[in-house]
Order: sequence, then structure tokens, then C-alpha cells
Amino acid sequence: MQLKPYVRSLTIALSLAFVAGCSSTGGTQDGTSTGAGGAGSGMGAGTGVGGAGTSGYGSGQAGSGGVGSEAGQMADSRIPEARTIYFAFDSDTIRPEFQSVLEAHSRYLRANPGTSVILQGHTDDRGTREYNLALGERRANAVKRYLDVQGVSPSQLEVVSYGEERPAVRGNTEQDHARNRRVVFAY
Repeated sequence: MQLKPYVRSLTIALSLAFVAGCSSTGGTQDGTSTGAGGAGSGMGAGTGVGGAGTSGYGSGQAGSGGVGSEAGQMADSRIPEARTIYFAFDSDTIRPEFQSVLEAHSRYLRANPGTSVILQGHTDDRGTREYNLALGERRANAVKRYLDVQGVSPSQLEVVSYGEERPAVRGNTEQDHARNRRVVFAY
């Protein structure tokens, strides 16, 4: 019975779409417009453990134009620039501000069926090694389920968890921890 996982994935995707539709549009909480930080530009202030708002770090909304337009089709032939999405503390729930990043990757993967990607799950260093490996895997699987619902072939997706073993940054501030709670698209 393959229908039950499909229905569950569809329900998750619809819930995410609803939450994204209800969220505000415009800039981030710190007043910058989407993608203004550029690659590798540090994080915005005010990122809490719960992380309910947009964060300003690495939100790198994918820069693809309108769907179906010539610019959009051209963007589908290139790997999206934003290759990292971030998670709240002890959570594997995809945050609404990263939906456009995931949609850009799903468009790219659907347009390039011969391309595969490794979804690398990471955590900060709080918690046991075993727990963090499992949490990293749950995060990567959440992204995989989202892409699957968007029509990406499961054969194009591989999940790997590194837990706390490969931090993006070293340090013990909340900003350091937040930068390490992520899933990276490795093409």
C-alpha cells in the first residue's frame, strides 16, 4: 500500500504551502530584501532558539524568474545558488522562508532527470552523537519528502546524516548553533 505515505507527504506539502501563503511577503525582519545578504554573509540578529521569524542568514531565496517564462526555463538548467536550508533548534520541520529554495531545487531536478543530489543533514553540537545523527537524518528526510511531493524522482535523491560531525562554524553562540542546524544540497 503505497498510498498512505503519498497521502501523508501530500498533506505535509499542502500544510507547508498554506503556511507559506499566510506568511508575509517582502523583506526579512531586519529590513533587508530577500537575498540581499549574498553568499557567505553572516547571520542577521535576533535568531532565537525557536526561530519563528525569518533569519537573514543564508536565506538566499533562489533567483529564478517567473515560472514558465524564458528566464525561469533558463534558471532550471543551472543548479540553484542557495544550497543550504536551516532548521530551528531540535526540529526537522521545514521553515516557510526556505520554501522557494526547495522549489528552485525541485524545478532543477525535474528539468534534469539525470542529475542526482545528496541531502546532507547536520546539527549543532548539543545532544548526544547518536541523537544528532538521527536528527540530521530526519532533517534530510524531511527535505527528501518535500522534493518527492514536488515530483522529483526518488532515484535522484540520497540522504546522508553527519549529525554534529561537520560543523559549518565552530563556536558556542546561538548564531553558531543556528548556522550548523542545516541540510545541504550536494550535487
